[in-house]
Amino acid sequence: MGRGPWTVSRWTSKLRTAAEHVFFRWGFVIVLIGFLLGRAYILTNILPFALPFFAAVYVMKRDKMALAFLALIGGAFTVSFGNMVFTFASIFTFFVYNIFFARFTKKIVGLVPFQVFVSALTAHLAVVYMQQGSVVLYDVFMSTVEAGLSFVLTMIFLQSVPLLSERKGKQQSLETEEIVCLIILLASILTGTTDWFVRDMSIQHVFTRYLVLVAAFVAGASIGSTVGVVTGLILSLANVASLYQLSLLAFSGLLGGLLKEGKRIGVGLGLLIGTSLITLYVDKKADIAVTLLESAVAIIMFLLTPRGLIDRLARFVPGTQEHTADQQQYLRRIRDVTSHKISQFANVFQALSSSFAVYGYVEEQDAEKEADLFLSGITEKTCQTCFKREQCWVNNFDRTYDYMRDIMKETEEGTLSRNTKFQKEWNKYCVRGSRVTELVEQELAHFYHNQELKRQMRDSRRLVAEQLMGVSKVMEDFAKEIQREKENHQAQEEQIMEAFHSFGIEVNHVDIYCLDQGNVDIEMTIPAASNQRGECEKIIAPMISDILNETIIVKGYEDSQYPNGYTTICFGSAKSFAIDTGIATAAKGGGLVSGDSYSTMELSMGKYALAISDGMGNGERAHLESKETLKLLQKILQSGIDEKIAIKSINSILSLRTTEEMFTTLDLAMIDLRDASAKFLKIGSTPSFVKRGDRVIKIEGSNLPIGILDDVDVDVISEQLRQDDILIMMSDGIFEGPKHVENHEMWMKRKIKELKTEDPQEIADILMEEVIRSRGGFIEDDMTVVVAQVKKNMPKWSTIPIMSKQAQ
Repeated sequence: MGRGPWTVSRWTSKLRTAAEHVFFRWGFVIVLIGFLLGRAYILTNILPFALPFFAAVYVMKRDKMALAFLALIGGAFTVSFGNMVFTFASIFTFFVYNIFFARFTKKIVGLVPFQVFVSALTAHLAVVYMQQGSVVLYDVFMSTVEAGLSFVLTMIFLQSVPLLSERKGKQQSLETEEIVCLIILLASILTGTTDWFVRDMSIQHVFTRYLVLVAAFVAGASIGSTVGVVTGLILSLANVASLYQLSLLAFSGLLGGLLKEGKRIGVGLGLLIGTSLITLYVDKKADIAVTLLESAVAIIMFLLTPRGLIDRLARFVPGTQEHTADQQQYLRRIRDVTSHKISQFANVFQALSSSFAVYGYVEEQDAEKEADLFLSGITEKTCQTCFKREQCWVNNFDRTYDYMRDIMKETEEGTLSRNTKFQKEWNKYCVRGSRVTELVEQELAHFYHNQELKRQMRDSRRLVAEQLMGVSKVMEDFAKEIQREKENHQAQEEQIMEAFHSFGIEVNHVDIYCLDQGNVDIEMTIPAASNQRGECEKIIAPMISDILNETIIVKGYEDSQYPNGYTTICFGSAKSFAIDTGIATAAKGGGLVSGDSYSTMELSMGKYALAISDGMGNGERAHLESKETLKLLQKILQSGIDEKIAIKSINSILSLRTTEEMFTTLDLAMIDLRDASAKFLKIGSTPSFVKRGDRVIKIEGSNLPIGILDDVDVDVISEQLRQDDILIMMSDGIFEGPKHVENHEMWMKRKIKELKTEDPQEIADILMEEVIRSRGGFIEDDMTVVVAQVKKNMPKWSTIPIMSKQAQ
């Protein structure tokens, strides 16, 4: 008993696979379409469908060409022998022209519509001439119309035939042009059923209404009415008596799409209402019963259509919920693959970092052995041929080794020549003492030079290891951010959906990626019409803020490309603090190019960075160096690498880039906008100041400028800023600029304390003006001052207590 559902599912899957094999692999779809298109005609005697379909199959599915030919000939023969003759003649003429064109060009696809036009025109005129013995102007006109329609239909069938002859990939969706072409092809196929009746019911009417029902249910009112208009227009061309079908199908598709919320019953009711109204309007009371019966059969067929088939069709139509869900599922798979790849790369960088770090550590541990190897080389050149070798190195090894280490140490310190007592003891102990001493002095310089190179190599490996570890950490964090979508927030999503629905706001879909405090990330899909006046910022975001007890703002929109579609809105946490900045700068002597550079940047991790760099000297060269330093800093910080590693990397790059004497200072402040905590990194820069009410706090570091040493030691100064604190950063041209001032720090603190304004730009301008006035209006050095005020971030809209609304 337990295997029953599994057995049914297995047999259903096998049946579906077999049906797809027959329809697509064997070409039954091609046969069915060809047979109906062979029967299709418009305006009594115009046959524009057969040749375009054959040409499309010939180009797209050449292995099914014979099936298409036989199906078209068979369908035309069921109408009349003349239709069969014309169909055969047009296809034969197409082959003749195809052979002719193939001799001159290989671009067959682009010429197919023109070949069809010429073939249809030639075949029609030839058949008319054989039947009548002459050709009049009317025949030429009708042949040209038929050839023109065939030309247009060929371009349409070239796009739509592949959609019915083979299965489209799961992640592919139909473009608007493809949908229209497919509708035209289906309507043309149904034209072949014009004279098929079952008990006065038209098979054509039943299937066209069924097609409109499916389109309205899958894609809504716009596509439903479009299908009705196109289908009705083509059917009215085939039979002028069916002209009222155009309005009937269009109106029914519109009503069915509008009643889509009522599921299948609502769409079917829309068809019944449209059928009744249009039939009464055209005053065909005798046909009302038959028309309603045709609509009822179409509705029954629609109700019996499997849900799975409807869902599969909906996945291909942009703007539908099924298409959106399918695309989201595809994106989740892509994100999983991307996250896995990034994690693998992170592991590779971590392994490389560990390899570099371990290799450098081992070499550092072996430094003592290097000295032993050096002394071994000295003894090999001097003691190897000495007759007292065994006495020195076998009987008195420790004493001899201590003497050699002392000689090495004295030579290194430069005191060997002055230590005559030691030299006498050594010469008395060793018969080749002077030779050993001279050789140590000669070889020691080379030894320490090699040691220095190895030390630099170790430092470089250590720096590379730190950089690789930093890159690994960034990639690992990025992979975790991508994987956060896997977290199960279904309960919270349902809670938000229920809250909004109870409040009367239509929400289609909610995706919660992260609910961490200060890092909320939510995507919501709503109808495009629901955000025409900024309702997301004014209503939805404040309601989410009340639910999560945190200020939420709109981070971005993704509008629908289709009418009556859905808009995707991204919501995120608002930062608790904001930074307002003011900047003043001046070049030495009032020039245009300053050696100082500054930068203010908002980083992706919710941090705000302010930086000042002062290049050595003045002018163009200093400007380029300081600007390059900040450019590198910005790129590295925006990648997420730790600020200490970023500064070490910049120092390494500037040290290796040129052999000239060149260095720059760097004053960096990074403020976390979530809690206003700040980190200061001062590399050869002047102090910064924080004005907090009447207090002035100095922030100072003691690191050397970048580029002087191969390895820079970065000290990080942490400070907790508060609301309305004013941070003032400056270059040495401002700090040391005032003339006749002994204590620059006290002078600057006094000027900051005397400030009567809290506007950052006014503060920057005032300090710049004070320094220039103290110099009698002359600018002695490049000057830059950056002022930042920490402000509480106030949301535009207050929260809306949605829970209290629910309670009521």
